[in-house]
Amino acid sequence: MDIAQIKKLIQLLNDNNLGELKIQEGDFKISIRHRDFAKTSGVASVVSAPAIAATSTPTASTETKKEEAVSGNFSTIKAPMIGTFYRSAGEGKEAFVKVGDKVKKGDVLCIIEAMKLFNEIQSEVSGKIVKVMVDNAQAVEYDQPLFLIEPN
Repeated sequence: MDIAQIKKLIQLLNDNNLGELKIQEGDFKISIRHRDFAKTSGVASVVSAPAIAATSTPTASTETKKEEAVSGNFSTIKAPMIGTFYRSAGEGKEAFVKVGDKVKKGDVLCIIEAMKLFNEIQSEVSGKIVKVMVDNAQAVEYDQPLFLIEPN
């Protein structure tokens, strides 16, 4: 990996408000963190390419703003970015969650693909899935409601 590729990775980190980016190609590994990066649970990303992975975790205030909005007795998990919504890790694989499933804070609910990055969207609350508000492989907008969860 040359300096131009590393600069592109840094730009990717900044353009997508990612807190951290980890890449592994064979024996080569690189980890790039934003200086304001805070170790909290949040969104994890995986690049769709052999032996390459990236992760990101937004700060706690960003998580609350982008992923969770409380509505009455329910919590709404919202899209933290624009992209394509996927209910499972791949074709023919079981959905991460279904209506009626119990989830814990940090459980993966779905994947949103944005710019060839597959971002795992995690639950910010423990509770029961009441409604899935998006169809599989549907385009989603920033802040669009994805799931309705009845907190424990």
